[in-house]
Amino acid sequence: MKNIRDFSLEELENELINLGEKKFRAKQIFAWIYRGVTSFDAMTDLSKDLIEKLKQNYIIDCIFLENFQKSKDGTIKYLFKLTDEHKIESVLMKYKYGYTACVSNQIGCKMGCNFCASAKIGFVRNLTPGEIVGQILKMEEHSGEKISNIVFMGIGEPFDNYDNVMKAVRLINDPKGLNIGARHISISTCGLVEGIERFMNENIQCNLCISLHSSRDEVRSDMMPINRKYNISQVIEVCKKYIVKTNRRITFEYALVDGVNDSREDALHLSKLLHGMLCHVNLIPVNKIKDGKYEKSSVEKMMAFRDLLNDKGIVATIRRELGSDIAAACGQLVRDEQTSQK
Repeated sequence: MKNIRDFSLEELENELINLGEKKFRAKQIFAWIYRGVTSFDAMTDLSKDLIEKLKQNYIIDCIFLENFQKSKDGTIKYLFKLTDEHKIESVLMKYKYGYTACVSNQIGCKMGCNFCASAKIGFVRNLTPGEIVGQILKMEEHSGEKISNIVFMGIGEPFDNYDNVMKAVRLINDPKGLNIGARHISISTCGLVEGIERFMNENIQCNLCISLHSSRDEVRSDMMPINRKYNISQVIEVCKKYIVKTNRRITFEYALVDGVNDSREDALHLSKLLHGMLCHVNLIPVNKIKDGKYEKSSVEKMMAFRDLLNDKGIVATIRRELGSDIAAACGQLVRDEQTSQK
């Protein structure tokens, strides 16, 4: 059966017309969906006949809480099970400005970045828009908190699942949907050039984040095999086009690895590469993963790297680490059966 959460309001109107119903019913159903309702029977302003039609043709819930784990810093990592029994992880983080949900968009990932645990589980399939949005609804239901920011930085490469991710973004942004402002939504890509080109023409003010991690092709290709297809010069060229087209700042994510990409020379090379661009560099202490070969840079090296970039006119900050004690930090998401609480 069809997942009713996969539909935009306009699509849902067409579905209702095909069922022989008035299209205004779609607005009622859509409103119930984004209140977090998981049963058609709970839609009290619908007729019994319509509820039966819905039950016969659609499912309303496609994602189920399997387990969760809470960090000492308050971060919560969720293990969700989907209707086909596959599992994904999502993370809820608390900041001074509110709650941020880190969502997955694929089961597994094709990109093969060797500092990322998600790459080691293999690719299974793309998530649908309803499965992506469902993670947010489930986190709100479980935590009792209103989520105000969304980052597409969980399992999967968003621009490898472009259409479903963009449809999910519009459902999240829709005033009748989750009503989260576009500027509170961030999409992170490892640098799929065609995806960035498509995204710059979407006319939506989401934030674009690029996983860069080195300014040298030989180092980046070792860390991120996708660099062999889209090298640094290609990524930077399309990023410059994006900035001109949208007048929006890009965030470059840079995981600092001890002895690999954290030297003074690396910082100088990066500052030259990004000179004159409307951008921000988010420095990330690389996180330990099972069988991983990388170790994070020292605090002194990270601060020196940040300070040199700032001195060269490149705005750089060091990301606050959240959830690393429960393997919920950047690059650590898999499908962890050991997530311990329910």
